[in-house]
Amino acid sequence: MDLINIFLTGELGETLEEFVHDDQRFIFDRIGPEGPRRLVEGPAWIFVDWVMDDLAGLEMCRRLRADPRTSEAHITLVLEEDDVEDRRRALRAGADDYMVGPLDRTAILDRVLALQSRYSERHATQRMEVGRLTIDLAALQARWDGEPIEMRPNEFRLLRFFAENPNTVLSREELIAGLGKREPPIDERTVDVWIGRLRRAIKAAGGGNPLRTVRSMGYVFDLP
Repeated sequence: MDLINIFLTGELGETLEEFVHDDQRFIFDRIGPEGPRRLVEGPAWIFVDWVMDDLAGLEMCRRLRADPRTSEAHITLVLEEDDVEDRRRALRAGADDYMVGPLDRTAILDRVLALQSRYSERHATQRMEVGRLTIDLAALQARWDGEPIEMRPNEFRLLRFFAENPNTVLSREELIAGLGKREPPIDERTVDVWIGRLRRAIKAAGGGNPLRTVRSMGYVFDLP
């Protein structure tokens, strides 16, 4: 089943429930200046309020475009009124389009469904390069210096999440949440098993051990 990620900068992102439509799972979440709090799999649509609590909407657009996790997302800036100059500023800041608020579930889905086919075709292939690691998101394959890393789908997703957050200590709880595995509850020690498998896969591909354990805190993906 395909995943469609819909992020909103406002509180609405925390209240809308996910649903399934035409073999697609639509997931809603709130996003802040720090970017996504979980792994983003599949197309991402981000609705940015013109005025935010802690950041201007224009600056939020710029940050999203500079963040490799969201640089390819479809960004809609939600204006407070239909002002020509505001529209121009939105597009210059990196937004794909704009709409006048306030937002509701129907308005959001109408916008996503109307443009989804065009967006999916334009972003059919995605590729990440982080140091000596290359991740092909379309092929679900990772390589270290060109050597394939043989691993299970879960470890592939874990590696991608680490690659999106390099040189950052991630707790077991954050890794579980980042991979979207909160329900049903997972024992935090299961993360240690995931890490062990991923370490062996990277080592077998000639990547050594870039995953460092930080005692009583979690793990970090070290990149030079």
